[in-house]
Parts: sequence; C-alpha cells; structure tokens
Amino acid sequence: MPDAAQPQPTSAAPTGGAKSMDNIMALCKRRGFIYQASEIYGGINGFWDYGPLGTLLKRNLREAWWQDVVMNPCWGRAGANNERVEMVSVDTRIIQNPKVWEASGHVSGFNDPMVDDRETKQRTRADHLQGVFLIRPEEVHGPGVAMYTGGYIPGRVPDFVVVGSTPHEAAASLQVDKKLWKLAGLSKVGPIPVDQATVWPATLPGASLFAEIIQGRGQVFVHIYGIDPAVLRERPAEVPSPFTGKRGVLTEPRQFNLMNFTYTGALFDEANKVYLRPETAQGIFVNFKNVVDTTRVKVPFGIAQTGTAFRNEVTPRNFTFRSREFEQMEIEFFCHPGEAEAWYRFWRDWRMEWWESVGLKGENLQLREHEKDELSHYSRGTSDIEYRFPFTAPGFGELEGIANRGDFDLTQHTKHSGVKLDYFDTDRGELLPNGSKKGERYIPHVIEPSAGLDRGVLAVICEAYTRDESRPSPEFLKIHPRLAPIKAAVFPLVNKDGMPEIADRLHAELVKRFGRIGAIETDSKQSIGKRYARMDEAGCPFCFTIDGQSKEDQTVTVRDRDTGKQERLALDRVSAFLSERLAL
Repeated sequence: MPDAAQPQPTSAAPTGGAKSMDNIMALCKRRGFIYQASEIYGGINGFWDYGPLGTLLKRNLREAWWQDVVMNPCWGRAGANNERVEMVSVDTRIIQNPKVWEASGHVSGFNDPMVDDRETKQRTRADHLQGVFLIRPEEVHGPGVAMYTGGYIPGRVPDFVVVGSTPHEAAASLQVDKKLWKLAGLSKVGPIPVDQATVWPATLPGASLFAEIIQGRGQVFVHIYGIDPAVLRERPAEVPSPFTGKRGVLTEPRQFNLMNFTYTGALFDEANKVYLRPETAQGIFVNFKNVVDTTRVKVPFGIAQTGTAFRNEVTPRNFTFRSREFEQMEIEFFCHPGEAEAWYRFWRDWRMEWWESVGLKGENLQLREHEKDELSHYSRGTSDIEYRFPFTAPGFGELEGIANRGDFDLTQHTKHSGVKLDYFDTDRGELLPNGSKKGERYIPHVIEPSAGLDRGVLAVICEAYTRDESRPSPEFLKIHPRLAPIKAAVFPLVNKDGMPEIADRLHAELVKRFGRIGAIETDSKQSIGKRYARMDEAGCPFCFTIDGQSKEDQTVTVRDRDTGKQERLALDRVSAFLSERLAL
C-alpha cells in the first residue's frame, strides 16, 4: 500500500452547535498549530508535525500533567489509603531488548485484522468496517421504525460499507458522502439523525443507528453496525469496498502486527531486529527493581513517564487522533493487592477531575466503565475518560484509560527475565515482640492511568474552538489560560507618538515574568482589529493595548479574548493582573 498521505475523513457539516473538523483543521494550519509531516513531499499518512503555537500548547499540556502528577501529585490530596501520593519519574528508551515485547505479549498478540482493496491498494482494519444495511419496507414488521426489532442480522451482506470505529462515526461520514448513496441507487436522501435518540437499546444485538431515507414514494430504513466477521472471513467477495463500492475486490482479513521494527548493529538480520515501542509502560515495568533499589520509595508509589510511542496503524485517520507516532503520558502505580481496587477508583476519579481542570468540562467529557466483555484478559477493571470529538459525535473517543492490571506485568517479566520483581513490605505482617513488623513479600498490583498527549491537545483545540458570527472575526480558541500557548499580547495602537516605546517596556517586563510558561507577543503591524483577531485564533486570553491616553495617565486597555470586553488598567498593575488570571 502506498504510504502517501490520504485525505482525512471529516465530520458532518455543522448544524446548530456542531463543530466542523474541516474548520478546526484549517485553523490549525493557518495559525501554526499542526502541519502535515513532510508536507512539501506530499506528506506521509499517520504523521503530524507541530508548528510554533502547537509546540507551545503541547508543552503546556505536558507540563501541567507533569506538575500535577510528579511534582505535586494529585494536588497534594490523600490517596486511597489516606496517605500522600508518592510519585517518581523515569525516562526510558524507545528501543528496548526485544525480549521485553515477547514478555509483554506484544510480539505474539498485538495485532489488528486488516483487509485490502486489491484494485486501489488501500487498506483498513476489518473491525472498523461498518456495514450500511438498507432495510426495505417489506422487511419491517409493523408500522414504522418503532416496531422493527430485527437488530443484528447474522450473515447478511451490507449494501455498502463505511470506515468508522463506531456506527456513530460511520453515520457522521455518511452525512457528507453522497457518492455512497448514489452507489446504493437512492434517488433522494433524507436526513440521517445521529443523536442519542436514534441509538437502539444496548440490550438488542447489533445495537446500531437507525435512520429513514426516501426512495421515490416508498421508505427505506438504514441500519448501521459492524459487519459479521464470518461474512468477511468466508465471503469477502460479496462485501462492497468502502473505497469504491465495488464487490469482489476485498481480501480476507489478515492479522497485522502493529509494532514497527528496525535493526541495530552492522547486519540487517533477525538477530539484530528491534522494535519501536508501542507504549511507554514496559520501560517502567522493567525498571521497577532499579527504582526500588536506588530510591527510598515504598509501596504504594507511582512511576511516571512521558514519551513517544509508535503503532503501525492500519488506517490512521481523524487528524491526530489515530496516528502512527504519538506521545503518551503514563503512570504505573504499584500497590498492595488488597488495596488495588481502592486505588483504581481513586485514580479513575482524580484523572477525570484533572481533565476537567484544564478545560474539558460539560457534556463533551465522560467517564465510562468497561463492560466485562471489553476487558483485557489481565484487567481487573478498566475505565476510559472519553471526549466527544467532532468526528465521533454524538459518540465519544478515548482520551485516557485507567486500568487495574493486577500483577500481570511484573509476573510476566519475572517469568521471562528470571529476575524477581517482588517487593518486601516492612510495614506489613504480624507485630513482633520488639514492636516492629514481620514484613510481607508480594508482587505489587498495578493501576495504570495512561493518557494520550496528542489526543489531549486535539481535545483541547476542539473544545476551545468557538464561532461567534457577531464578532468581526468569528473564529477563536477559548483555551484554558494555563494551557494557552501565548499568555498575553502587548500592542501599540499606532506605531508612533511614543506608544511603541511604552509597549516595548511592558513587553520586556512580561517576558521576564511570564516567558517561562508561554509566549508574550508584541506586534505593531496592521489594524488593531486584525491583531486582536490573530490573537483570538491563537487562543491568547489577554491583549494589552498602549494608546494615546497611556502616556498621559499611565494606563492601558486590557481586552478579554472570550468576551471581547475592554477596560482600563494601570500600567504598573498589568503584571499582577496577569498573574492573578493565570493563577500563578
């Protein structure tokens, strides 16, 4: 399959309060947040570069996580055992001994099923093929959709196919993909509702979206759900291609390992084959003993790490949401087996609070506990913090997972390495005559809050993106001040009459005070309205303007990004004002 950048699926056109992914992506390019990697050569699918503002935003989100997880863990609050949360950090390598990945199960089990279109050479995950089934009136038992109870129809071949991780995502793309409706021979298409009211109860097999479309005088009902795996496996020739609608061109699903590999040493052979890590967690697990032996940490404690990981995604898509190179923010928290459930609940709830604290509040953020059939074989419990992205709406996409992994990881590495990774806890066991404890040896259980940094940046941008048609420039980013890449801007109203000199002095003062946490912008070109608009699109929360009155009474105009309101402020109060608003 050619690895050139492919067009990115977009969300449906905005209606009402909906946000357009096309508009968000355009703003990201225009204002220097995110670029297609190696764009001048046509790009490369699944890889994205951060521009000047995107780099600052990503750094600020990473730093906020670092401060709240490592330097001041959990804002100093007590954990599940009513003790202060203790956290240390490591920085492990992208390339580890290949046996690490054998022990973790990634070499043998880190696979996705894929199918190829033989003619276009395009590839996608088999489990992301959503079948679109046109239910004819004669198949409906009763008058209308409300009486239809067929749900999932085993063995049925879809009328056409859309790529989407969920039926909601598939429905969103159907809104704008008119060519698919033409392939189905539909002369007139009515609206496809994708709100929660159109989702069948989860108790029905094949819970899916349902919509009504018009064909001539009759009605056709649209049913969307994942294609029966048996159909893909045994009758791939009957399944339409999601790329062209043609039947007979899809291959059978094949297992596709998601790990990227390279070679170290002089020879490119199996003996020198190594993997680019698909997650940062394993570097923490294999250093558990080193950390315990070289520091004074005691269980319960956590090890935190941020870093780049790689997954050879079959179908990277939806901007930076599903990429082949991405950055993670991970915690592995080691605790006594008897306290694991309490710690799991603590981390699950606190991580949700944390995302809310950086601006992801309201109906777009949810905490979802996994059902038993969703759990990994080693998981004792998993929750996802999910965000409603424009391309998943009205559904949600994973932002962070919190898992109770039990003792699986340390047990596996003990078995494969031969090195004991247990822990002797001197604070446990029966009380001895001398008043000390006998101690207890055990393999700690692990609670893993694992967040995607790139997905976090994307969620922050999507949440912040705002349109207000009453403003001269309708688009702006309401980024939380703590994360804003530009903290403030200082503008002379005009480039004369002593205003530039006052602006330069104020700018230098603010750079010295706040430059460590973000950029302080200054600009004297173009009209003041256009300069405000640029800062609004960059997410800058405050602009300070030096005007004719500033020289007379030593005041400036401060403009609020979110409201557009302006007020006068004493020049010598600007630094304190900004410090208060940034909560420093």
